[in-house]
Amino acid sequence: MKPFRSRLTLILLLLVGISVLAAGLTMAKVFRDSHIASLEDYMAREISLLEELLDLPAAPEADDNLPSVFVAEAKRLGELTDSRVTFIARDGRVLGDSLSDPAWMDNHLQREEIRTSSPGNPGHVVRYSDTLGHNMLYVAAPIVSDEGFDGYLRLSMSLDIVGEGLQRGWIIMGSALVILFLFAALVSYRLAAGLTRPIEHIMDTANRISKLDYDARVGAMRRDEIGQLGASIDNMADSLQAQMHTIRDNESLLQNVLDNMTGGILMIDVDENIGLVNRQAERMLGIRADRVVGRTYLELKRFYELTRFIEEGLQRKARMHDELTLFVPEEKLISLDGVPMTVAHDESYHGMLFLFQDVSDIRRLERMRSEFVANVSHELKTPVAAVQGFAETLLAGGVKDEDTARSFLKIIYDEGNRLNRLIGDILDLSKIESRRIQLDYAPVHVLTLFQSVGNVLEGTAEYKRIEIRIDVPEELFIEADEDRLRQIFINLVANGISYTPEGGRIVIKAEEFTDEEYEDERIRFSVSDNGIGIPKKDLPRIFERFYRVDKARSRSSGGTGLGLSIVKHLVELHRGTISVESELGIGSTFIVELPILQENP
Repeated sequence: MKPFRSRLTLILLLLVGISVLAAGLTMAKVFRDSHIASLEDYMAREISLLEELLDLPAAPEADDNLPSVFVAEAKRLGELTDSRVTFIARDGRVLGDSLSDPAWMDNHLQREEIRTSSPGNPGHVVRYSDTLGHNMLYVAAPIVSDEGFDGYLRLSMSLDIVGEGLQRGWIIMGSALVILFLFAALVSYRLAAGLTRPIEHIMDTANRISKLDYDARVGAMRRDEIGQLGASIDNMADSLQAQMHTIRDNESLLQNVLDNMTGGILMIDVDENIGLVNRQAERMLGIRADRVVGRTYLELKRFYELTRFIEEGLQRKARMHDELTLFVPEEKLISLDGVPMTVAHDESYHGMLFLFQDVSDIRRLERMRSEFVANVSHELKTPVAAVQGFAETLLAGGVKDEDTARSFLKIIYDEGNRLNRLIGDILDLSKIESRRIQLDYAPVHVLTLFQSVGNVLEGTAEYKRIEIRIDVPEELFIEADEDRLRQIFINLVANGISYTPEGGRIVIKAEEFTDEEYEDERIRFSVSDNGIGIPKKDLPRIFERFYRVDKARSRSSGGTGLGLSIVKHLVELHRGTISVESELGIGSTFIVELPILQENP
């Protein structure tokens, strides 16, 4: 705004300067013209006076016999009048001149001051004199003397005196102009400042508002139009600030909704460019919004089926649904819906909105449920069929040998126990998964716990000549449900015994550590064996229900296939984690990490 004030001040100064200069030039011309007019009148009166006083003879017929009286009289009168005096005959010959030799002077009949003169009306002209080298004022009039002279008397005077007067006038006017300019500059600056300062303030406030400083205000100002403009800016800022607060609140709410949605959102505008990607869609597709928003949907070309679905939706502009398999990088099953975006009041089309829902877990649970039902049916059917078959044989009376009958009854008894364990494990797992069991937390001495585990499994281990080593600090305690904790490690140790060849060993360790993720003190338990190991392809599914790596060995050992699944759920109920490390032919290690202290319910 400063340049505007300077320009306004300069314009005012130029206007003042031009006005003063024009006035000065006008005054100079008026001064010069009036001064020359005064000289003309003065010289005309002198000519009239001299005509009365002069006593000159008649002019001769030829120039060769000019009387010296004309020259002498011209010089005498020139000294008296302080001007150049010239006597001219009626035919234009110069008879005498106070400054030049008449013999060398041209005929003056056609001189303007001679031509325009008449009795009672002197002629006058301003002309440059070649003889004298000055601008001269010439005034001439016809005169007649008593002695017979009939011609013209011309007086001329240099205009240098007029120039000197003008020069003095210009000096005075220049000084006055400088003073006037200084005064005008001060007045112009104050006037420009008075006009521009409130405008500068208004513009500064408007600029601050345009830079998102919605708290900026012009404030109270004068009551003229500029003040009204400032008040209008403030009113506009108030309205804009209120609207921006509403917009920001709505945007924040909308962004929170988008960011916290469990499903992904991808918006494609009418130009087939990506307009919006929420956080969940970024995770599902493995993309970054800042790299794809504003670009064509073909940026997603690595998902061939997805781009085909989007392309079809953009062409049809109608609701669509499909389930696609994406690899990001692991396999995911995505339920995808396409919805056209239209404005209600005019039904105008603004692009397509695609909704993503990861149904991999849902489909996996459905598959697991189906597999669970199939496995339960199979596991129940096997012992029931065995019991039924052997019972029918005994009832038919076909078995006469007492030892054979006893063997059949033993099989029926074992299968009944197996069936009972299977039903018990299913019920136990159902309670654990539904969180319908209550854990009774109490301090547990870890070494004593593992000694009891070893005592329970001692007979089975001795049968296979498997050594159970316990490497646990004497002073170690943990807060947990002792019965459920014993169940966890009985399952893990029994599992190790089942899959470890004769003469092997089971090593149980426990050590304290500080977990940075959970920010608490924890105990890491490990149950290691040197058995047959687990293939890598089976490791991700080892904790699933009824999943067996070696189905024949598992059934021969009397396992139900639910032990590790129960262990995993019990560990999670204790706010812990479980993992497994294994190599074929070397052995397996199950690692359980549990907090030393449980949170208060």
